[in-house]
This record gives sequence, C-alpha cells and structure tokens, in this order.
Amino acid sequence: MVESLNYTKYEKVRIIGARALQISLGAPILIETSNIDPIRIAQEEMKNGVIPITVIRD
Repeated sequence: MVESLNYTKYEKVRIIGARALQISLGAPILIETSNIDPIRIAQEEMKNGVIPITVIRD
C-alpha cells in the first residue's frame, strides 16, 4: 500500500467518496481494473496511492 500521509478513517472515507463521485460522473480511471463499481475503483486507487486529491489540515 502506498500512502504518503496517515489519513484518519474519516479522511479516507471522504476521499474515496469524492473520488467515486468523480468516477461516476465520467472522470478517467487512473488504474487498470476489472471493477465497474466506482467505490471499488476508488478504493483500489487509494490503495495504489494515485488519487489526485489533497488533504489540507488546519
């Protein structure tokens, strides 16, 4: 698993949800996968560290 930050469980869920929404609206998929479910695809992208979303903490 490749993750540059230690995300909280809330951050992970928010990132996966946001990315799944992007995928369901037609955003390109950044990994090779046989899944068709946007949530599963987003989870795989998170596992591979390729989700293009940044978390800024205050």
